[in-house]
Amino acid sequence: MIYQIYPRSFQDSDADGVGDLAGIELRLDYLAGLGIDAIWLSPIYPSPMADFGYDVADFCGIDAMFGDLAGFDRLLAAVHNRGLRLLLDFVPNHSSDQHPWFVESRGSRDNPKRDWYIWRDPAPDGGPPNNWISDFGGSSWEWDETTGQYYLHAFLASQPDLNWRKPELREAMVTVLRFWLDRGVDGFRIDVLWHIIKAEGLPDNPINTHWTPDCTQRDRLVQVYSTDQPEAHAISAEFRALADRYGDRVLIGEICLPNDRHARWYGTPDRLQVHLPFNFQLIENAWDAASLRRMIAAYEASLPAFGWPNWVIGSHDAPRIAARIGETQARVAAMLLLTLRGTPTMYQGDEIGIGEVKISPDRVRDPQDLRQPGLGIGRDRSRTPIPWNASAYAGFSTVEPWLPLNEDWRERNFEIQDRDSNSLLSLYRSLLALRRSHDALAIGDFKLVDAAEDVLAYQRRHAGECLLIALNLSDAMRTLMLPTDTCVEEVLASTLPPSTWALRPLDAALAPNEGLLLRLKEKH
Repeated sequence: MIYQIYPRSFQDSDADGVGDLAGIELRLDYLAGLGIDAIWLSPIYPSPMADFGYDVADFCGIDAMFGDLAGFDRLLAAVHNRGLRLLLDFVPNHSSDQHPWFVESRGSRDNPKRDWYIWRDPAPDGGPPNNWISDFGGSSWEWDETTGQYYLHAFLASQPDLNWRKPELREAMVTVLRFWLDRGVDGFRIDVLWHIIKAEGLPDNPINTHWTPDCTQRDRLVQVYSTDQPEAHAISAEFRALADRYGDRVLIGEICLPNDRHARWYGTPDRLQVHLPFNFQLIENAWDAASLRRMIAAYEASLPAFGWPNWVIGSHDAPRIAARIGETQARVAAMLLLTLRGTPTMYQGDEIGIGEVKISPDRVRDPQDLRQPGLGIGRDRSRTPIPWNASAYAGFSTVEPWLPLNEDWRERNFEIQDRDSNSLLSLYRSLLALRRSHDALAIGDFKLVDAAEDVLAYQRRHAGECLLIALNLSDAMRTLMLPTDTCVEEVLASTLPPSTWALRPLDAALAPNEGLLLRLKEKH
């Protein structure tokens, strides 16, 4: 189980309204008690923070906002002392325009680092070299007056793309990975891995004929030539070979692609790539039993025989799960995430059901939202500070936080839910404990089974144990359908409070918005 921390918003230890490494260390006992296995930190590198750390000015340092390398080493040791792993966010596609490499690169056309970034002459009409659109809106090209060329940026203009076709750049970035692996880091989540290299010649991307004005500017085009190039897989395999030389390390690739292309990022048995190409389909899929069933079946079928699945239900880029589907179904989503086959990843605060957080226009910080207002794509709503208790500023800080808290923080915080055996937090803890105590959940086989309307059901099996998970995605009673010649031996968990199901008949129907985790046995 991987737990994503957005460091700016986890815990402030030095009263500046922004979370930091020392704050994370203060909360490690909570994380260990939750039952997770690994922590993934969003970027903590030195940065101008134009994109809140994804514009890296030094790949081998720590931003003073978060601490320093000594503080990082203390955190890493404290994580390991609790039997947990620590993963960093590696950002290989681009740097900050304040990175020394780019400062040199834009210094002159004959600078040795000029080709560490992607520079091109203007088109014949003087405009950008091609039609590519930044993921944050506008052209992907920025004019540099000093050297009379454009440089490429898939995101902000202050995030120039690195040129992975340049061997010296490639070696420099691999050296970055070695720096952190030598320090004891347990792996990396690799940011926008499918963007890492571009097609030779940089041809125009084709027009998206299905684009409508309520979509982002980026989606006007189909990113045929700016992402997911064949050469990127060799780079991914190089990362994997390096990680494998360090032993028990993990690489997670951020890859947003259809199943057939997504599965290629596992590599082949003789040329492995990332361990886990991140699977975001629980975030993107419609929340109904029929479409979830189709999606899960298609994803499982797409995996190579050696590929291990993974599931993500929340992140710093997506609306919170409780905001998307409501609090009662957020409990069902927790059971789904923690009982599917594969490695689950959860996002900080989802375990207490933080929902929609309204960000007033004067508090918006997300550059993506500021550049394309009115589309509802702002990410600030998922990055708000964690409410630890009902004290001033929710125990996150002693001063006004950098983003507003969820409006119900006095009633919805970790301290209150920690004391409530019926809370969503308690449900997460119990499900994580079941994953540890039942190999059928951790490593067992997976099989979708027939179910009533609005119910998603599947079995997990291992070493003679058979578990049935039945999830009612509706607000009405539904029939609990058991596989032929089986009966319920034990109710291991329900998404409803224990007092409502502990004494129920073992073959009872599913209540509205209920998920059940059952141990089955064969009838004699």
